[in-house]
Formats: sequence, structure tokens, C-alpha cells
Amino acid sequence: MAFTSDDLKRNPDFIRALIHLAVNLGDFHRENPRLCRTLVSHQRWLMGQAAYMLFLEADPAQPGSGLTSARLKDFVLQTGCASRNTVLAFVEEMLSYRFLRYYPEDEGRRSRRLEPADVARAGMFHWLLANLAALDQLDGGSRAQTMAADRDLADPTHRCAVRTCLENKAWCEPPQRVAMFLWTEAGGLVMDELVSRIDMSRQIDGRMNIGRVDARVLAEKFMMSRTHLQRLLKKAASDGCIGWYDARRGGDMWFSSDFLTEYSAWQAIKFAAIDQAFKAARTAIEPQFAEEENSSVPENATSLFQACGLI
Repeated sequence: MAFTSDDLKRNPDFIRALIHLAVNLGDFHRENPRLCRTLVSHQRWLMGQAAYMLFLEADPAQPGSGLTSARLKDFVLQTGCASRNTVLAFVEEMLSYRFLRYYPEDEGRRSRRLEPADVARAGMFHWLLANLAALDQLDGGSRAQTMAADRDLADPTHRCAVRTCLENKAWCEPPQRVAMFLWTEAGGLVMDELVSRIDMSRQIDGRMNIGRVDARVLAEKFMMSRTHLQRLLKKAASDGCIGWYDARRGGDMWFSSDFLTEYSAWQAIKFAAIDQAFKAARTAIEPQFAEEENSSVPENATSLFQACGLI
């Protein structure tokens, strides 16, 4: 059976899976900084993933399906995560960076369809693969290996998982202290960096060592204002999320265990959606999968198959 969010929250190894993902995404950012910058806040993540989902849901038999500026605007407005102008500005930015492009055959049409550039598709695939690899850390599974070997699983898994997340208010609206990072420009990158530094073996009094954090180096790395980063770290410290062992704010920093629990509970929503979508997609594409794995189809298989566009 696929993991549920409750399963993940109870799993003692889930924190290590989160750290594994944070390290993986950090490595990807170093190789693709400009692409990663496009989705560095939760709002931009929601818009970017919604755009990719609409693209994947395109059906030649249904005129008007797929990704257009108007369809993305309408969908995002339903989630309440961004305004009309914000969505349209996001599309224009993606076009200017050449992460999105118009279908050539739509030239002259009033409503022109959009598609992601190859580099954007590769980035989305890496994100999905990284999350599956993190899930494999929990049970010794082979999700990532299976996905890499059979790319036909990628699109239905991705669009199903993303739609599940975007229709879940708890995912779209993170807890207040998590949102403090994620709704901030480049805050998602900062969060991944801090989580990747967590040393579970050095936990004392609910505080885990994350080493010395150099605001100047980190700001340059994520192409953000040093003042903005320092303000974010100061606010997080005042809320008890992180802090310095030295009262003078020098030397190593710590990450609070209760904040990590809060963050992991929110992340569990996404991980569960991905795992359930992967199992549903694989079962639909490979009917022998359930029997070979000696597992059953997820209880919500019918709705998942519909969301994945597989029935």
C-alpha cells in the first residue's frame, strides 16, 4: 500500500528522508540556479506546478484543454494563492526566460497554448524523481529506479500528485511558521539549506545542530538580499524555529525539533500524494504490478485513476 500522510508522520525515518530530499534539491540548485529561482517561493511553486499539470492534462479530443494563460489564471484564482496580475506576470516571466513557449501552430490565434521548454520538463522530472528517491529511503523501495527506467509513468504520476496537492487546502496554506519561510522570496531554498544541514545525532534539549550559517555566503548563493535573509533568520529565531547557541549570534546554529515536526507534517501531505499517484499510475499501466508486489490497489484507486487521466 502507498503511504498516507499519517503513516509518514509516524515513521521515525521520515526526517531522514526529508534531509535526503533537501540535499538532492540543493545539489540540483547548484547546477541549475536560474531554473530553481523561478519556483523559490510557495506561491511560485503553486503557479509553476499548476501550469505543468494543465499542460500534462491536455487532451487532443478536447479543444481548449491544456495550458493557456487564461486557464492557468482561472485555476490559480480558485486556489486563492495569487491574483490575476501575479499569474499573468509569472507567465510573461517564464516566456522571457524561455522556460515556457507558445505552440508554433497557434500563431495568430486568440488563445494560444503554452508548453514547457525541454529544460523545464527536465527540472520537473528531477523534482519528481528526487521525491520518489526520498520515499525509497523509508522502505528500501525502487520507485525512483522504476520511474527512471519507465518514463511513461512520469506524466500521470506528476499530474495526479500535483492536482491532489493543489486541491488540498492544508498543502496550499502551510502552517504559519512554515509559511514564514515558504511565502518569502527564495525562502524555499533557505529552508532546504537549513534542513539539509540537520545533524540528527547532535540533538540536545530539542535542538539539532545545523552548523554555522554565513548570511553573506547564503545570500549570494541564492541570489537574494543579505538584509532580507538576515531579517528572515531573525524572525525565525524570535519564533523559536532556529537559533544560535551563542547569545552573541556567532558560531553554530540550531534547528528546533518542534519546528521540524511541524514542517515534516506539512511535507507528508505532498509525499503521500506522490506515493499514491505513483502506485495508481503504475497499477494502471502495469496491471501485473499489484500481484507481483503482493500489494493491493489503493482504496481511492478509482479517483486517483481519474485524476491521472488513466480511466
